[in-house]
Formats: sequence, C-alpha cells, structure tokens
Amino acid sequence: MARKNPPESMQHHLRHRLNEHARQRWPQLSGVQVRFRAGFAYLDALTHDNEPQPLCRLRFTGVLHTWGFAIYLASRDGYQDSALPSGLPIGSPEEALDCACGLYLADPTTWPTPPTN
Repeated sequence: MARKNPPESMQHHLRHRLNEHARQRWPQLSGVQVRFRAGFAYLDALTHDNEPQPLCRLRFTGVLHTWGFAIYLASRDGYQDSALPSGLPIGSPEEALDCACGLYLADPTTWPTPPTN
C-alpha cells in the first residue's frame, strides 16, 4: 500500500515554515524547494542561481512537527535513514534542514553540542 502525502494545507505550511527558517538561518540560500511523493517530502537547497542541491528526505509521520529524517548521499545518489544531531531519527523539519545544511554548506554551528558527562 502506498504511503499518503500530507494534506495540501500541511504541505503549504511545511514549505512556508522551511523557507522562513532558511531565510533566517541560511542566507547563502535563495530558498528551499519541497517536493512531495509517496508520504515523503524531498528538500532541495536553492542557491542564488536557483541550482537545486538535494539535502534530505522527510518521512511524514502524521504529525506536522515531527518527521522522519534521511540524509541525501551524493555518493549513492540516494537517501539514507539517519539520526539527527539530537541522536533521534525523527525531529522537527527545521532540525532536519539545519542538519543537512550544516553538512552540505560546511557549517555545523547549528548542531547542538553533545553533553560532556
């Protein structure tokens, strides 16, 4: 059975939310392109010349604020289920965007610092 995409209103909200976050945190991007297919949201970074760079894939869990995370691996030209810096395989769309952008834009400063004890 194929997975269902979130409702259109949720798709619109996610696009708006991610683009707003990117404007505030990732000025080197002109935006985030979000495509939906079979229960997944595919996030591409848009550079200022509008070249898309695949970042990650979010898995719809049925909850607007919690999504599964898979990082894009250029070496495989595909997505690999991954943990976010929090150590969890699920989190907010902003956490996923920050994790992927931190990797692909070489700026991990948004990743939380792990505890030292």
